[in-house]
Amino acid sequence: MLKEGVDFYYENGFMVFTEQYHLKRGSCCKSGCRHCPWKYTRPKNTDGGQTK
Repeated sequence: MLKEGVDFYYENGFMVFTEQYHLKRGSCCKSGCRHCPWKYTRPKNTDGGQTK
């Protein structure tokens, strides 16, 4: 069960997962999460469309 304030918090209507949650999850989801302990960053999209 997720605990607000421990595993996540809300910011501007979005659920933001904490570093602690990601470490419990055990692997990177490659979504470019703000608190990614694996420091993954999504590649910039250069064609102006959405990332595929």
